[in-house]
Amino acid sequence: MGKIYDRLAEDYRVREGLKACISCGTCTAICPAAEFYRYNPKKIVTIVQSRDDEAIIELLKGDQIWYCGECLSCVTRCPRKNAPGLVVMALRALSIELGYFAESEKGRQQLPLMHAMQRNVLKYGYCVYPETFAYEKHPEYGTVGKWVKDNQKAVYERLGAHLGQIGPGALRKIPQESLDELKAIFEVTGATRWMEIVEEKSQEKAREMGLSMDEYEAQAFNQTSSCHLNNDED
Repeated sequence: MGKIYDRLAEDYRVREGLKACISCGTCTAICPAAEFYRYNPKKIVTIVQSRDDEAIIELLKGDQIWYCGECLSCVTRCPRKNAPGLVVMALRALSIELGYFAESEKGRQQLPLMHAMQRNVLKYGYCVYPETFAYEKHPEYGTVGKWVKDNQKAVYERLGAHLGQIGPGALRKIPQESLDELKAIFEVTGATRWMEIVEEKSQEKAREMGLSMDEYEAQAFNQTSSCHLNNDED
């Protein structure tokens, strides 16, 4: 048993999600991500069960653990009631804690994801918030994004939203007391420290790649190599 495996095994998601895998492959057959990505949850679980530190570290530094959509369809079909999705969550957490996430293209996307969502949660109480949504970064939004931004007040009033206002309604202003509670939850659960690690390790990786932080984040947000897609070779 290796030290990395020992650390991984401390995560309750591994203890609850990996009971007695028989490598039947049902999880991979039912997995929506495996249909599109070069992703095989059975192989991931097999590697974790091997307790081979080198192989586990390769997972932590690779792209595979970031393909999972965390839908947990695997749990519904596994004949032994394993939960590969929970094991993947534990691998992701350890990858961040050890800074290995910055070694993969998909792992580096944690930085723009954090900036786009966690900061919104802490400041506004929402994952996605109109005031901070940059339509320019989403070409798939087309010209509609610019129109919505230019006519934001009228659009949200017509939809019945209560954007930034005190009182009931969608997108209402969240009381500071509630935001303080959210911040405390982040700190107690370790999420705040994870955010700090993502920032620190991303800065280190940006320097290694010779990029400014803006360039690094833009690359992490936009780069998607064709090697991630499933070509049925496995």
